Amino acid sequence: MRIDIITVLPELLQSPLNHSIIKRAQDKGLVELVVHNLRDYSADERHRRVDDYAFGFGAGMVMQIEPIFRVIEKLKSERTYDEVIFMTPDGEQFSQPLANQLSLVENIIILCGHYKGIDHRVREHLITREITIGDYVLTGGELPAAIIVDAVVRLIPGAMGDEQSALSDSFQDNLLAPPVYTRPAEFNGWSVPEILLSGNERKIAEWEHEQAVERTKRLRPHLLNE
Repeated sequence: MRIDIITVLPELLQSPLNHSIIKRAQDKGLVELVVHNLRDYSADERHRRVDDYAFGFGAGMVMQIEPIFRVIEKLKSERTYDEVIFMTPDGEQFSQPLANQLSLVENIIILCGHYKGIDHRVREHLITREITIGDYVLTGGELPAAIIVDAVVRLIPGAMGDEQSALSDSFQDNLLAPPVYTRPAEFNGWSVPEILLSGNERKIAEWEHEQAVERTKRLRPHLLNE
């Protein structure tokens, strides 16, 4: 898989994309992550501007269509992309099923918004999918893009040491994960549930499912109706 990220602040992505599972997946050649500085595609070679005032009225600067068009067209001339994603607060809510879906494609472009937004013609003609990580506004789309990459890359076969671990994550079956415990079995008078120490796999699996359903019912009841 290859993921190209377009941003005006590439520095914000250096740490999230170069540690832990994401770094190991890159080292193994399972994913190629390429960050593009949008300013490199500015028509203004001197000041490298990529924004301008909005037509009409209203405060805030708007990302221009020309540099965005240039970088996307360049990338699309080199390979085929399954999705060109724009990170925006009014997009489709990101979810585990969507992460699963994106983990199966070959190539993705992620455009990080900034300032007051982007020229709407980009959204009309260049973007295939708009995604949000929640109903709130951030300074830019870089952190949401890093979240998308993290959620997707860990699902690629071979990215995690134990691939079964990803299959038992919260939301994979519309249930939250059950509680987990480790040694010591007793600490400060607090005990690990007896069933987990029994060695009975069937009983433990039943307990975990019951716990998952109970936690989902209590914390995310809407998942049970999806």
